Order: sequence, then C-alpha cells, then structure tokens
Amino acid sequence: MSRSSQPAHRALDRRTLLTAAGAAVIATGTGVALGGGGEPADAAAPTAVPPTPSASPSPTAPALPSPAGTTLVSTAAPRGAGGYRRLGEGRGWERVVREDLAAAGRAREDRRTTLACFVQLTDAHVTDVQHPLRFEYMRSGKPGAWRPQEALSVHGLVSMVERINSLRGGPATGAPLGLAVTTGDNTDNNCRAETEWFLTAMSGGRITPNTGDPLRYEGVQNSGLPLYWHPEGGADDTDRGRYGFPRVDGFLDAAIRRLTSPGLAIPWYSTVGNHDDLHGGHFAGGAHFTGLATGERKLYELPEAEAAALHRSVRRGLDTRGAALRELLRAHSRKTRTVTPDPSRAPLTTREYAAAHLDPAYTGPGPVGHGYTRAALEEGRLYYSFRVADGVLGVSLDTTNPDGDYRGHIGAAQLRWLERELTRHGDDHVLVFSHHYSESVTVGGAELTALLGRHAHVTAWINGHSHRNRIVPRGHYWEITTASHVDHPQLARVIELADNGDGTLSLFTTCVESAAPYAAGPGDLSPAGLASLYRELAFNAPGRSTSLTGKAGDRNTELLLRRR
Repeated sequence: MSRSSQPAHRALDRRTLLTAAGAAVIATGTGVALGGGGEPADAAAPTAVPPTPSASPSPTAPALPSPAGTTLVSTAAPRGAGGYRRLGEGRGWERVVREDLAAAGRAREDRRTTLACFVQLTDAHVTDVQHPLRFEYMRSGKPGAWRPQEALSVHGLVSMVERINSLRGGPATGAPLGLAVTTGDNTDNNCRAETEWFLTAMSGGRITPNTGDPLRYEGVQNSGLPLYWHPEGGADDTDRGRYGFPRVDGFLDAAIRRLTSPGLAIPWYSTVGNHDDLHGGHFAGGAHFTGLATGERKLYELPEAEAAALHRSVRRGLDTRGAALRELLRAHSRKTRTVTPDPSRAPLTTREYAAAHLDPAYTGPGPVGHGYTRAALEEGRLYYSFRVADGVLGVSLDTTNPDGDYRGHIGAAQLRWLERELTRHGDDHVLVFSHHYSESVTVGGAELTALLGRHAHVTAWINGHSHRNRIVPRGHYWEITTASHVDHPQLARVIELADNGDGTLSLFTTCVESAAPYAAGPGDLSPAGLASLYRELAFNAPGRSTSLTGKAGDRNTELLLRRR
C-alpha cells in the first residue's frame, strides 16, 4: 500500500480539530544493565491472563480526541544558530496516515470504535552516575559514550510520569489511558539502587538519586578532567570551551537532592532490557563485577586508542563475559580514584529483579509485580502475557542474552511458550512487547519473526533499544520502535487501537515529551527546572545522532491494517 502524509489540518479528524483549536499544553506538575533469565525447560504458560485493568477502555464509540500535551500541538525546538542552543516551543508534528497494509476508508472516522489506549515508555536508562563501573572514560574514543545530561535521568523520568498523568485521553480517540508498558533499559548499570529509583519513579514516592557519600557528589563532573562538562567550573573542559556549555552553579548538589514522583496514575507493566540485565548492557561478568561495583575504586579516564578499541569490541559482540574488560581495569588500577563504597550498587540476579517488582512498596496503581509473578521469580522467567483490554492481549518478551551481548536473544523454550500463547488467544488482537527490535535479535530473531508472521491476529510488535523512532510494516502487522527517554528527542508514545467498522483497524501512535518547561529560567534548580535542563543538554550533547527523531511517518501516525 502507499504511504501518505497529510498536512496537520487534514491529518486530524473533525473532532481533533475542535479540541486542538482551544487546547493549550498542560502545565507541568510540581515534581519536576537486571536478571535477564535463563531458559527454563519448557516453562509453563501462565494459568490465566490477569483481568482487564479497570481503567482500560472497552470497545465504545470514540470520545473527543485529546491532543493537548502531545507533539501534535508543540515540540521542543532550538533557538539561535551554532554552538550551545537553548530550546523553546516549536511547531507540532503532523499525523501521517500510512496505508502500507490496508487502504484508508473514507467513512472510518464515523464508524470507529476504540479497542485499547495505552502508553509505551522505553529506554529510560535511570543512571547512578557515580557508579564505579561506568564507562565514561570511553568518551575519549567516542564522544557520545558519555552524556552530559545523565545526572538528571531521574528528574527526566519523573517529568515524563507527570506528563502521562496530565493527558486527558487518547490524542486520536479520546479514550481513557488504560495502562502503560515499559519496553526495557529501565536502568543503566544493572544496579540495585537504579532499580529502586526506577520503581519509585513509576509507582510514586521520594527518591534520592545519590550513592556513595551521602553529602556530596563523587563522579566525573567535578574530576578536573577536561574530558567532561564541569557545570560548576574548576576545570577548563572541552564541552564549555568548544561547544559553549553553560556554567550552572549548584548543579551537582541539586542533581543528587531528594525529589518526589507522583507515580503513574494508571497500571503499568515492565519489560526487561539488556541494560537491566547485563553490566553496561553487554557483559555477563558474575561475582567479579559485583566486587568492583560495590567497591571504592573508579576509573575516570582512558587513552583514546584503548577507549576506541573497547567500543569496537562491544559493538562487534566480543568479550561478553568481560575477561578483557577486567584485564583493562587491572592494567589501569593505578589510575583509579577513591570513591565511597556502597552495597546498593550491587547488580541484581533474575530472581532479585523480579522480586524487586513484587515488593509492595512499588505496587502503586498495580498490578502487583507489574507483570512478574511469584512463579516467574521461582523460575527465573521474565516473559508473560497480560490483558490490555477486552479482546486485546499483551505479550511481554525477554530478549536479553543471559550469556552477555547487547544484541537480542530469544531461546527455544520462550518461543514454544509464545507459540502456545498466540494459539490459545487466537480470538484476541495481540500486541507483542520486547526491548530489542527485529533486526537486533541476532539469536532466535528469524524464528521469532516467522512465528509472528504465522499468526494473523498479531497486530503490532512494539519495542525500543535503538533510541530511534521507526515504524515498519511486517507482513500483516506493524513494528513500532520508539525513541528513548535519555537521548534526544526524549519521547514516550501513546498507542490507540481502533476498529474502523469496515474490515480495517487503525493503530494511532502519538509521541509525547515530558512535562518540563521548554525553557526553564536561568539557574532554576527545581525538579522541573532540572528536567528542562535534562532535555536541553540532551539536544546539545556532543556526538548525538540527529536521526533518532525519525521521519514524519515514524512519529505521529495512523497505521492501517486489515482486521483478521
């Protein structure tokens, strides 16, 4: 089918136009690598799919569309030219109608009923920036290996939670948001502290994004090394001298100060990613890495050639057990600096990761475990199915590799389980969630793609990992890949499924930015001001890819497909 792009005034239906005409962006709120699991022998399917969350919409006639607070209305846009650029309010992105899999009927807007409405979050990379085993030193060989915004990852996620809570309904259908699903890399270092911060941000509560010394920051941004941006001066760093990064007095104390998350107001489900499961998202290093992670020595710099070689090794999928990395750290042990040791930096096993989600302190609006169950804890199984809405099934996969490697992996037992789930729920529309996108699943990927292709009721495969917006037709279903919360453009995505009453379905995808102001006041170190700075630093980060936003047809869309 053809792919068509409509101007904003045509791409939105009549009801959307009426809503958007008087809508303003909703104001900001007041707040602002884990056990990937082995393959148990033929893990049994869950005895029952959890009941539909009470907030999930049943099929109904569409309400008024609610684009306010989404990128249909406005987006963050740079001001000025050259050097470090401030952000301000820019034009919204049009909705693109894509007919690759089915033609768009003229009367579909009047016949349409809503089947499901939910939010995808992905690649939050909640980061303990003082962790001894971080790879900041790789920046000497690859500028993008360290992000100047990383110290504010918690603030950014809390602001995204606030944005989701502020949405009045589906941007295309007006249906209430039923639930949210994360698609992995919720954390960055496979670290207990990061997991607790992520779970608190999603479920609600107070967070102190600090490890080590409880009173002061101990990391690269006050190291005196020119390799990193030093927000409070004290070093002649490259980011300020070459790129014009600002001086922000009080930044480091503010970054580790306590803040409060309201938590999502809707149920949410969790999917595991390689950074939740593996050290640095790549290494399965075992007990040796545990000692280094919780210890008192941290490497801050590495010669450019060695940093570049380490980066190439990871990109090629080498040294997944970390032997060469451990040797590198041993060889440079005299260059390490002393930091305050902290047991909360310890990595989590598969069982510990599932148990953390089951902790009552993190239940929030539910469900208990956010998809993980006691059975999953006992089996080390991090894949499951759940009810998105009446007639719509969600399947959350574990595509991490327990033997290491940042690329995707799905074993035979999980594939057999998935086959049974798809067969058992043949009358449902099925939405598949995973961290890795299709081309990045290098072990079992061909089998997974073939399996989804054999089941005509699979409607979409929704994922992340690439930090890039991309939407691709796959036979009879759509693959929807969404950009991250850590790298520019820092987006989540509202997804709405509707029956057009003419033999076709529509999947509406709408990107949303965090609730942070586009331009915070100078020196604003409130949680909201820091979330705004988080976005601005990400836009200006040296070495960032300018292609992550994707094309118009990868962002706000209506994706047509045939009803099966």
